[in-house]
Amino acid sequence: MQEDGFEPRLGRIGTRDGKAERRYQQRVLKSAALAGGRRFGGASPGSGFQGNRIGRGAGIGRVLASRGTHAAFRARRVVVKSRIVKLKGQGLKAARLHLRYIQRDGVTREGQPGELYDAEHDRADGKAFLERCEGDRHQFRFIVSAEDSAQYEELKGFTRRFMARMEEDLGTRLDWVAVDHYNTGHPHTHIMLRGKDERGQDLVIARDYLSTGMRERAAEIVTLDLGPRSDLEIETNLAREVEQERFTSIDRSLLKEADSEGVLRSGALARDAFRQSLRAGRLQKLKRLGSPRKSHPDIGSLPRSWNRRSAAWVSAATSSRRFTAK
Repeated sequence: MQEDGFEPRLGRIGTRDGKAERRYQQRVLKSAALAGGRRFGGASPGSGFQGNRIGRGAGIGRVLASRGTHAAFRARRVVVKSRIVKLKGQGLKAARLHLRYIQRDGVTREGQPGELYDAEHDRADGKAFLERCEGDRHQFRFIVSAEDSAQYEELKGFTRRFMARMEEDLGTRLDWVAVDHYNTGHPHTHIMLRGKDERGQDLVIARDYLSTGMRERAAEIVTLDLGPRSDLEIETNLAREVEQERFTSIDRSLLKEADSEGVLRSGALARDAFRQSLRAGRLQKLKRLGSPRKSHPDIGSLPRSWNRRSAAWVSAATSSRRFTAK
């Protein structure tokens, strides 16, 4: 019995002519390029639709994001972690569990349960807050941690001023509750924010403001309270970063000075003896965390897989014994 011939053909299922489909796709891309979307044959960097411009605080977020690193060199440093949680389905139940979690035992300096507060009350009603959240599409959750937060006697005042500044930037009243945690080396604050503005509409915050604007606003307040960082504080914090198992500012400077292959030459490292010793020590720390890449003894190689989230856990550099200032 002779088998029927079968010839595979590339393309989407149901299409008769792959070439015709490609011609149609090219026409669509060309029309989109003429309309100001993408250029024909590729994306146009810096043009077209930008999702980070949607929402409240888009303008101020871009302004704060454009600040130079030198202008904020002596500013106090703050980390803000943002998360948007959908409340549909089991979302409200998860919000109830999260509220219970941040008020758990052992988070205060005395080892007591966390105290929930809001803009006006030192003891807020968590149940009433969740009732107001019923019907909300989403909810924002923030963790605000200043590098020098241990110098504050309490964080309520800082958090209230921070949220008040957010209201000014976003142009609406915010409904939020917060709990301060002192059970880690850096005291921090957990904030739960409703996804509704003062008019009952969905609260949409621009991506630039979430990623940069909030951090800059918090840093402004801490710098105003504690003053700019001194040279001694900056050097002390840099020295601590050498042994930390996370992505640090030293790692960031190493990435900037490495070439496309991740290679660092000794001449690029030397600006002053203090920073040279920090970077050499950091390379040794990264080497101990992973398998070193082999290279010439007078150069160091950063791992090709190095990224900002997992930098401390990947293979590191070669021996830094010969990194010397020139």
